[in-house]
Amino acid sequence: VALLLINTMGILEIMYYFFVGRTKKVVVGGTFDLLHIGHKTLLDKALSYGEVSLGLTSAKMAEQTKGRMVENYEERRKNIENYCEEKKKKIIVREIDDKFGFALDEDFDYIVVTPETHPNATLINNERKKKGRKEIQIIEIDLIKAEDDKPISSTRIYDGKIDREERVIK
Repeated sequence: VALLLINTMGILEIMYYFFVGRTKKVVVGGTFDLLHIGHKTLLDKALSYGEVSLGLTSAKMAEQTKGRMVENYEERRKNIENYCEEKKKKIIVREIDDKFGFALDEDFDYIVVTPETHPNATLINNERKKKGRKEIQIIEIDLIKAEDDKPISSTRIYDGKIDREERVIK
């Protein structure tokens, strides 16, 4: 079959297909509680790089890592999928129970992170190396800041300090 492709398409078309035409695979992970402009910026960046698989923390993991109640898994998943649908972008959301999720066993071209999650991406790549898998290129975006120049976070929204769109609540 490969020989037939070479004869029919020509070597340049085959190279283009394999190196340029393939959709890039992107992985992102997080809790995405109270979907806010910081989350949306992260999603937009990831979606701009290719086909996104998002590891969404299970309710148990989310509450353990956040130390507080969070929106239930289904609500968080639905909010992400609705946002991407509005953007006319497809996303695959999968539940994860640890910081590695499925990123150790599948091939991805990029992992999009914030300064807060960059150490996890480094850990993922270290574990991938141990398993003989290729590293994932890390793309770090800046945190989005509210009007008070402090990072937007779901905790600050829950605490009533800011809203989901960067505004300080007075």
